[in-house]
Amino acid sequence: MGLFLCITSIAEANSGSGVEAAGDVLLFVLPATAIGLTIGHEDGEGALQFGESTALAIGVTYGLKYAVDELRPNGGRHSFPSAHSSISFSAAEFIRKRYGWDYGIPAYLAASFVAYSRVEARQHYLHDVIVGAGIGIASSYVFTKPYKDWNVQPEADGRYYGIRLSRTW
Repeated sequence: MGLFLCITSIAEANSGSGVEAAGDVLLFVLPATAIGLTIGHEDGEGALQFGESTALAIGVTYGLKYAVDELRPNGGRHSFPSAHSSISFSAAEFIRKRYGWDYGIPAYLAASFVAYSRVEARQHYLHDVIVGAGIGIASSYVFTKPYKDWNVQPEADGRYYGIRLSRTW
């Protein structure tokens, strides 16, 4: 259902602003880039992690959309949270955490543009895209492990707080 809504959104964007259309295109470019990186690195484990991250982001986003049912600035329904932001930031965080900041910075810039485009097009309020971004980032943070790199990760439980340093080969 999410893919159908995104395709419908692209069709509607053709009659709207260039910013909205560019954001709609980047919505597909970011996940395609993440998939392309897993293929290029022959990284089946990364592909699975990306699938899990994306599934969680979409599930939480659409669960909230139908539970909250907030009106959009343009009068439409299901504004909160932004699925465009959720999906885009899920891909950006996956790319950043799996393959590093060299890939992550451009991915985060693209995801930020997608979020901006949704507010600019009056499809979402600022809080919709912020929460969508948070859902996307959190979903990929949970499931994604670095690809053959050093990893610094905070750790805490009821008895201790610390930092874990690890390396994947």
